[in-house]
Amino acid sequence: MDPAALVRRYYDALDHHEYETLEDVLSPEFVQRRPDRTFEDREQFVRFMREDRPNPDTSHDLETVVADGDHVAVNGRVLDDGAVLLEFADVFALGNGQITRLETYSR
Repeated sequence: MDPAALVRRYYDALDHHEYETLEDVLSPEFVQRRPDRTFEDREQFVRFMREDRPNPDTSHDLETVVADGDHVAVNGRVLDDGAVLLEFADVFALGNGQITRLETYSR
């Protein structure tokens, strides 16, 4: 799967609560750093998304997806019933067909 498609699959899995798919696209060593918290591995991240996400019914509106080798940058918005909750920029690192790292910036 090409890098941009892999990242789009990640967002689709989040938006549709497809946690097995989410586990498939993330490396076991996956790390996400974002302004409010850091997830040190895939298990911690997926558990949070499944059980503790404050707004589980949001969706991601991807405005720009740019892939360069094993890196993908995404600019978009998180929507709740069509209303914009926040704007974000995500920078992904990929390895062996999975997402290994995600840096999230938001406002």
